[in-house]
Amino acid sequence: MKSITDYLFETNAVRVSDPEKPFWYASGTLGPFYVNTHFLIESEEKANELLALIEKSASCDRTKFLSTILEFVKKQYETSESYKMVIDLIVEKAKELDFDIISGGERRDYFFSLMPAYILGKPHLSIFKDGETYFSRNVEEDAVKVGEGDLSGKVSLHIADLITEASSYTNAWIPSIRGVGAEIKDTIAVIDRLQGGEANLAKEGVNMYTFAKIELPLFDEGVNKGILTSAQRDMVAHFMENPIDYMKAFLTAHPDFIDEQIALGGKPKQRAEMAISRGYVPGRS
Repeated sequence: MKSITDYLFETNAVRVSDPEKPFWYASGTLGPFYVNTHFLIESEEKANELLALIEKSASCDRTKFLSTILEFVKKQYETSESYKMVIDLIVEKAKELDFDIISGGERRDYFFSLMPAYILGKPHLSIFKDGETYFSRNVEEDAVKVGEGDLSGKVSLHIADLITEASSYTNAWIPSIRGVGAEIKDTIAVIDRLQGGEANLAKEGVNMYTFAKIELPLFDEGVNKGILTSAQRDMVAHFMENPIDYMKAFLTAHPDFIDEQIALGGKPKQRAEMAISRGYVPGRS
């Protein structure tokens, strides 16, 4: 039987680069892996389909938002092994917790919050980026817009794709949940990036539960399963120890890399020039 680690790598939810071809990050730094939890729906292609549907539905009649995307996630639950596994993990953990409603935030949380609400027969609170909140007593039926105090006395379990520093929680999800009068005591996320999110949630009185952590043992397991090479694992270890040192060591060993990226134009050129301007490239400024 496959584990969540198998599916994280199989779907490219965690994707590790060739040691000779690291990824550019938006900050102008280089790194050896990407995390896209929502690819667990089956693949990048299916994830992009659902993202497009979520964006379209969120821009239309939001009372029909959940019922519009429900058929998509139900079909994926029936046909995608990776998605069924992670949803079943969430449902089993949720059964151990005390809550009245499930909440999810725009956009990727909906990948993982809607199906558990459907399976458990729980109401769903949809939180949108513009601050609007819609409550679905039954996810198969139309939702209603809710505001201050409308859900007084209710306890919400928030379900998310991943947690990094939990800034989305502290800036948006928790204030929105409390704003409609509900409490939040627990949250479930698929992945913990181990960047302070758990501590930040604890300050808000929220317990966090996850199924995978972005730490070296995950990549060790990838090597043991024959998914990753030792060179990829060592590259990740160097990056985790010191991301800037990793980048400078790579660029020193590959002196033509920056010029090659600039020659490509587009985003590689933008990232390379950003790296130079921020002092990440040895001997260039």
